[in-house]
Amino acid sequence: MRLKNFTLNFITQVFKCLSDDSRLRILFLIHENKEMCISDLELILDFTQAKTSRHLLYLKNNGVLNSRKVDQWVFYYIKEEVKDLLSQGFRFVEKDQLLQNDQETFRVMYSNRELALNKLHNKKWSN
Repeated sequence: MRLKNFTLNFITQVFKCLSDDSRLRILFLIHENKEMCISDLELILDFTQAKTSRHLLYLKNNGVLNSRKVDQWVFYYIKEEVKDLLSQGFRFVEKDQLLQNDQETFRVMYSNRELALNKLHNKKWSN
């Protein structure tokens, strides 16, 4: 369900979520790849587990992300309510070199089967 109107409180929380470079990098990767797990984000962004967890929890608690558990992994995805807003915002920064480097690192690690997301996709096809 996508919201047609945001409350002032909700949009303030969303903008606060977007006020940190690390959270923007995390959100951009999730936006581009539909969902990501914490271990993949740590590897791609070279963040500690604590830093990654703290940012994901912040984004989830403020209504931007949701999660689902698959086997031993927890995958985070952008909530429907904010997808359009984030998509529009990311169009302005999609050519940013840091964000492009993050996405290229994702592509290389995914193709080298280093990411949980790759393992999950391969598991779906092998069953």
